[in-house]
Amino acid sequence: MNLNINCITGHNDHLYKRIQQSIHTASSIDIIVSFLMESGVKLIQKDLEIIKNKNIPIRILTGNYLNITQPSALYLIKDILGDNVDLRFYNDTKRSFHAKAYIFEKENEGEIFIGSSNLSRSALTSGIEWNYRIDKKANHDDFKYFKDVFEDLFHNESIIVNDIELEKYSKTWKKPKIYANINNDKEDINYVYEENNKVTSIFEPREAQIEALYELKKTRLDGNDKGLVVAATGIGKTYLAAFDSREFNRVLFVAHREEILKQAYDSFKNVRTDKCINDIEVYDKVADNIENSLPSNTYNEDGYNMGFFMNSIKDNDKDIIFASVQSLGKKEYLNEKYFSKDYFDYIVVDEFYHAVSKNYQNIINYFEPKFMLGLTATPDRLDNKDVFSVCNYNTVYEATLKTAIDKGFLVPFRYYGIYDDSIDYNDVEYKNGKYNDKELEKALSINNRANLILNHYKKYKSSRALGFCTSKSHAEFMAKYFNENGIPSCAVYSGSDGAYNEERSIALNKLRKEEINVIFSVDMFNEGLDVKSIDMVMFLRPTESPTIFLQQLGRGLRKDKNKKYLNVLDFIGNYKKANLVPYLLTGESKTKESSLKSYLQEEDYPEDCIIDFDFRLRDIFERMRKESQKIEDMIKEEFYNIKRDLGHRPSRLELFTYMDDDLYNNIKKKAKINPFRDYISFLEKLNELNEYEKIITDTIAYDFIKFIENTSMSKTYKLPVLLAFYNNSNMKLKVDDEDLYKSFKDFYSKGSNKVDMLKDKSTSKFETWEKKQYVNLARKNPIHFLCKSSSEFFYLDGDYVCLNEELGKYLDNESFIKNIKDAIDFRTKEYYKNRFKNK
Repeated sequence: MNLNINCITGHNDHLYKRIQQSIHTASSIDIIVSFLMESGVKLIQKDLEIIKNKNIPIRILTGNYLNITQPSALYLIKDILGDNVDLRFYNDTKRSFHAKAYIFEKENEGEIFIGSSNLSRSALTSGIEWNYRIDKKANHDDFKYFKDVFEDLFHNESIIVNDIELEKYSKTWKKPKIYANINNDKEDINYVYEENNKVTSIFEPREAQIEALYELKKTRLDGNDKGLVVAATGIGKTYLAAFDSREFNRVLFVAHREEILKQAYDSFKNVRTDKCINDIEVYDKVADNIENSLPSNTYNEDGYNMGFFMNSIKDNDKDIIFASVQSLGKKEYLNEKYFSKDYFDYIVVDEFYHAVSKNYQNIINYFEPKFMLGLTATPDRLDNKDVFSVCNYNTVYEATLKTAIDKGFLVPFRYYGIYDDSIDYNDVEYKNGKYNDKELEKALSINNRANLILNHYKKYKSSRALGFCTSKSHAEFMAKYFNENGIPSCAVYSGSDGAYNEERSIALNKLRKEEINVIFSVDMFNEGLDVKSIDMVMFLRPTESPTIFLQQLGRGLRKDKNKKYLNVLDFIGNYKKANLVPYLLTGESKTKESSLKSYLQEEDYPEDCIIDFDFRLRDIFERMRKESQKIEDMIKEEFYNIKRDLGHRPSRLELFTYMDDDLYNNIKKKAKINPFRDYISFLEKLNELNEYEKIITDTIAYDFIKFIENTSMSKTYKLPVLLAFYNNSNMKLKVDDEDLYKSFKDFYSKGSNKVDMLKDKSTSKFETWEKKQYVNLARKNPIHFLCKSSSEFFYLDGDYVCLNEELGKYLDNESFIKNIKDAIDFRTKEYYKNRFKNK
């Protein structure tokens, strides 16, 4: 390359080499390009890091027209440069924006590269792009003219891309048709050639991962110690966790399937090269379905800083450990003998919708990491348990199925809702929100229905299909029927007692090679395994769970060579909750409350997807919508469902945590029917009070509990005051400054409570506070108002804050004390849930 020539044509010379030299010597940099691409930012990433380290200011003006500029490129620039960059969008919608120039200045010197190159890898390194260099000294007037126009555009025709603007752009961004098929087969890695021409794989974040990493870093800076990432299958959540873990030394990765742990190990091995990890060859020889324990003597630890905690392997001295929840969740392992509470700096909980289960809760409640990351594609559980509460309602980043398809991360689908009148579901016993397993299996396993399925399978054609069945017997029946009709098929489920049953990894290999065309599965492909070549999924059982529906749909949405879309065959009859299906296909979380809409429009569904329901199904959906249950009966049914699941009468907090989201949204502003505003009366109507609770009804003790349930809260300041009186279940009637100080300090040292204090200017430096400042906050705000507006309960006596002495009669009533704590815990969770909903 001749650096004395000012012309750059992209023939034998490319712009990147020229601007790279200028970047390293400039004292200020201005860039104006019509669009920014992730590939271009990654190309100059090391150069940008030099700019950051030298504290060189850089201004970038780019366009957002037609969504060509990728959000991930903007996130990456802001993440690398931080406060050093002033990033803006051109904001005049009446004029096109095609400028491309790179301006470098130092002291009295300067140069502009102006021409056709946007900030993308191809434009800077391989494409035919014509650019011209203007030297400031040799062409002073031209240089000044371009610079003056840049200044005018930058200051007068732009908007600042701050975090709010960037999040807004990302949420509305859809992959433009102009490059809808570019890089479809791109892997997670790039390759660089070393001096000896050895190719080394470099794993780096991409697309949604970049956006999520930026938000995760930001949430930790805000003081949060927990966060949830909701991302559809195919985005690469495990790699995301590995990238995010890089600033932490000791990491725990928890999952409930061992094959997920093996996949996670491979991902972390590729990213966490700082741990000098070798390959655990013995795992590569084990089939995907790891059911047998690995003998400890086959596990070579030399040189490893990563280990496993499952079956017979119980590593407890590694930097990164992959643990099965079934093993680690046992109380016998959650103690100082195996791990100290603060052993791990960073904990990842995969498939986070399981996190409300007992063993997961044991792990989450035992360890005290610096940060806990929850990962899930589907936060909505079948049993309605509130997954968001486990992370203090801190959803850091969300890329739903709709978002993932709109942005081109997954292939679109063609959904066919097929009317199935071969079964009358009214004849199948339905109890406590569930069909009777045996009766359902019998009803589904009939030739008439199997023939309906076979005919539609042939109509829409498939090389590799998954069919989701209700039971082992149902899967065997379907595999037998398809084989007898010339479609090579097998059944996959736990155990090996069926004529058509294949072990999962063997079945998958046969499917890839097209030795079989269909796998009929029972809960074996719902999560943790993505088969790119699947081109059809068939729903052969009633849809009862949003989680399972979206998981099964996601099995076939991974991009693959020559795969343009996924065919989805759903056989729908008059089963309960059938009317949910149109809303589930929007690919949004239930938190979006889409199910409250009466009718859906085309724009509610993911881009380029086809939704085709038999007209008879539309009649069924409409009839179900109109046959809505009375809300009081729904609350009662929900209470008993949760009681059955828990095995005991739910507390306020448990009912609140596990209640269906839509039901809660319906009742929260209706005081007369809201059980949380008078839980004791609610229990009394259901004849659920214990003997000690009956004693306090219609007393001041009951009134005090009801006060806690209903007191207004714009902040959480009242809660530590109440906790000071509660005194770790040793209830007392008066508290002094020392009690208040300890309670406030303890309360605001935790999670979301801490974040609230940090975000308020008046309390943002509370971590440096002494006792006096905590006490001033307590007395100035909550105590002053409590004594004024609730004087029937609170009063001052010298330096003491006191409760009405009449409450002293009930201090020996254990149920009274438990109800106080339960009401406080409920109000804490309610406060954060409502704040989360109102974001």
